[in-house]
Amino acid sequence: MTDNLARYVTEHERARRGRFQGASPRLASLREDALHRFLDLGFPTTRDEEWRYTTVAPIVEQVFTLPEASPASTRVDLAPFVLAGDFAAQLVFVNGQYAPALSEMRDLPAGVVVESLASALASRPDDVEPYLAPAATVERQAFTLLNAAFLSDGACIRIPAHATLEKPIHALFVSAPESDRRATMTHLRVLMVMGADSRATFVESYAGPETANYFTNAVTQIVLAENALLDHYKIQRESVPASHVSTTFIRAARSATCTSHSVSLGGGLVRNDVMAVLDGEGAECTLNGLYFADQRRFVDNHTTIDHAQPHCDSREMYKGILADAARGVFNGKIIVRPDAQKTDAKQTNRALLLSEDAQINTKPQLEIFANDVKCTHGAAIGQLDEEAVFYLRSRGLSEPEARHMLIHAFASDVLQRMPLASIRASVEAVLQRQLERVLAVAA
Repeated sequence: MTDNLARYVTEHERARRGRFQGASPRLASLREDALHRFLDLGFPTTRDEEWRYTTVAPIVEQVFTLPEASPASTRVDLAPFVLAGDFAAQLVFVNGQYAPALSEMRDLPAGVVVESLASALASRPDDVEPYLAPAATVERQAFTLLNAAFLSDGACIRIPAHATLEKPIHALFVSAPESDRRATMTHLRVLMVMGADSRATFVESYAGPETANYFTNAVTQIVLAENALLDHYKIQRESVPASHVSTTFIRAARSATCTSHSVSLGGGLVRNDVMAVLDGEGAECTLNGLYFADQRRFVDNHTTIDHAQPHCDSREMYKGILADAARGVFNGKIIVRPDAQKTDAKQTNRALLLSEDAQINTKPQLEIFANDVKCTHGAAIGQLDEEAVFYLRSRGLSEPEARHMLIHAFASDVLQRMPLASIRASVEAVLQRQLERVLAVAA
């Protein structure tokens, strides 16, 4: 066993003597099995096809430990990280642990359960644990296995059949440096289960102080019953030194609809995986993505939409903006199973490079095993149109103003697809500040 893997064994043993005590035999077995599978697999390398453009050296070479302090004793100013909006409930987690004093429960309909995963595991393990075991399909996903090995806390949301939430639910995950300034890691889990004919909006956001060095490893599981409708947002605003790896699993039953918006505006090393399975006839899925990176930051987005049943529709739009020496990756896969006739799938990926040193690798994939389908994909990579810049300057704008306007127009196609106005405004404000900084340096 290499030293970098042995460190995780040491942390797991420490957790077993501490925070893992009192776990049910099934949960303890799940953790142990996931740890052994992770150790057998090891961290991915660029020799793995799914990671050929992405090195995880910043994670492998760094010594990360589990946070020691409780949320109550960790000093963190939440003001910069709280998203604007009127939420039915807001769960706050500091360094991977639920902070009830910072959380709020307001307007939840009868039967809706919003709580920490640790609380759900303690009070109703039989209702929660069956969802948490890594599926056979993730046997080669090291970070998902690592998440299961250290599974401890996160958000648990259960929406009963026919329930409608008029206001969104927000789960805020903040990483804050501890007193000894150790580099910490958190392995967060979000579980959202929606009953038949239910309606909800859910926002999960990840953030940390600008100079903090930490590792966030998050897994989100979304299960939609028949005719359920979900509007989902994942907003990532981690610090520049931070590493952020996340996997979102979506499973939609008959006629269920899921729209998921992924926004990455922070982090030094970022990897986002979204895996959606349309497992019922007439299910629909929309994946929208927006990412920005400057300096030498790295953002990798991998998406998979699996059409497992007939008459399912999917739409995908990802846009990225890369400045300085930043690098990006987009890999979008659409799978159409043999029985998934009448599939209608469309994928679009575009990237805007603001410097000669910015790079992106893009790879659309179609794996079609049915013959009566309509599937298309398109990818475009380029720089700002200098003629458009010249035109705007001729109308009285300065060069930074002209470039800012064109970049904002490029991003607005994804921004305008976000129905939740408060989240759209928050994302737009962060992006504006980042663009102003980049354009000011380039001027």
